[in-house]
Amino acid sequence: MNTVNNTAANEAASDSAHHTHDDIASRNGTLDVLLNRRSIRAFTDEPVSAQDVDAIEAAAQRAATSQFYNAWSAIRITDEDLKKKLADVARQPYVATAPLLYVFIADQHRNYRIAEAKGVAESDITYGTSFMLSQAQNDAVLALHAMETAAESLGLGGVILGSLLNDIDELIDLLHLPEHTFPVLGLALGHPAQHPQLKPRMPRELQFFDNAYPADDETPDVLAQFKDFDATVHEYYDLRDASKPVAGFTDQIAQGATSDAPLKKALHSHEVKQGFAD
Repeated sequence: MNTVNNTAANEAASDSAHHTHDDIASRNGTLDVLLNRRSIRAFTDEPVSAQDVDAIEAAAQRAATSQFYNAWSAIRITDEDLKKKLADVARQPYVATAPLLYVFIADQHRNYRIAEAKGVAESDITYGTSFMLSQAQNDAVLALHAMETAAESLGLGGVILGSLLNDIDELIDLLHLPEHTFPVLGLALGHPAQHPQLKPRMPRELQFFDNAYPADDETPDVLAQFKDFDATVHEYYDLRDASKPVAGFTDQIAQGATSDAPLKKALHSHEVKQGFAD
């Protein structure tokens, strides 16, 4: 009986894979928001209402948190000079124009203080390990995503800012981040002043696998898998700006493979400086 039910469930899942983007998005408002999210980098001058700010911050707080440690915090950036400095760090001027700007941080500092106040010896506290930093980073990302989704459901738009990590030391200094905290991502929000085309995503079967990661010998020609997606990505960029041709997906991945940017942004030394080490 279980086998029959599992087979039926698998067939239903297979059938659902054939539904179009619009079919899925039309099922309910949540799916519509999630399937139609896009990065917004231009905002109107209209301020975000206090009611909307209250709602999106509440949504962030309802995100899942590992072991109920609540090991994240978010810093609202309301000072215009600080916004400009963060835009310089990101090397993206539009960051300074965002009506709402947050920096989400992995935060074990608060838990350290609580433990010490409860009489736990500092030498016994394990919140400063790399694993606990990883858990806190996960918490921060989940909260940020919940906030972004809530904002979009209210008609706002936003962009996630990994670019704030261009200069981690400067970011830590600007935000006065104490030991056992670490910057994760920024989030700029406001009323959209643009409506960009949806950026394509690769075929689902190339990212969702049953029970195990597929062996390389099952797909010996990895580039053949991406032939159609390469064409789709190239067309997307061509339609966006034909004067600035952009390569297909696999060419972008190959070009990025030798970038020295990840070497310049290695996190470990910064993590140790912030008090995270095994």
